[in-house]
Amino acid sequence: MTVDQVKELVTENEPGSFLLLDVRQPAEYEEIHIPGARLIPLPELPDAIPRLDPTKPTVVYCAVGGRSRVAVQLLRGQGFQRVFSMAGGIYAWEGLEAVGPRELNLDRVRGDESPQEMLILAYQMEHGLGRFYDTARVRAGDAKVVELLTTLMDVEERHKRRLEQTYTALTKEDLVESRASGLAGSDIMEGGFRMDEFMAQNQHFMDSQEKILEMAIMLESQALDLYLRFAEKMRHEAAREFLYGISQEEKHHLAALGRLYDDIA
Repeated sequence: MTVDQVKELVTENEPGSFLLLDVRQPAEYEEIHIPGARLIPLPELPDAIPRLDPTKPTVVYCAVGGRSRVAVQLLRGQGFQRVFSMAGGIYAWEGLEAVGPRELNLDRVRGDESPQEMLILAYQMEHGLGRFYDTARVRAGDAKVVELLTTLMDVEERHKRRLEQTYTALTKEDLVESRASGLAGSDIMEGGFRMDEFMAQNQHFMDSQEKILEMAIMLESQALDLYLRFAEKMRHEAAREFLYGISQEEKHHLAALGRLYDDIA
């Protein structure tokens, strides 16, 4: 929805007949927000969804539109039908122009993957995001930003180890050696993004810790949404439980990113 459409919605409808949802962090909300908006930071949204009404028209906004688009994807994946992202975010609401992080959707999922295929895809996505953090820290320059990116990269490496263990437990084979060769050239990031394209589109978001964390939150939220959707479609019980387990880890990861964002904001 455009800003004008949202303003018309707010003006012409009774309070409570719709939800205006702010998915930024608390410090951003306190600085400025749309009157009547409910604050649920994107890292907290997955756990808050059961408390929301999926039948109520919902408009989501953030700073410039990146996080709100991912929030809409999360909500639609959980059964929300009338949910919209406000184009341009709070910047557009204030009459300012800004461009948010650009994201790409997953394009390598058929929907009928075997448990083994799903684990390999998850590993490739985690590997790709690790490459993203590694590339970003080389370009960042600032010592604090480099330290943050190194921490995030280490987390992805730990996640990969668990995926390897899970794959071996299910197949009695080694994931990297037997099924996921060629990862050195993989361009798939966690959440289904293509690293080279994503980096090219978002180089200007590498100049501060806040912007880097905003991108990380966006990417991790997209990954959470995909894991949840996969889990709901998966008939294999072990694979389904594994994907739900990964989803829970993504929630914890998002919460940690949110805390980091608040600490440095």
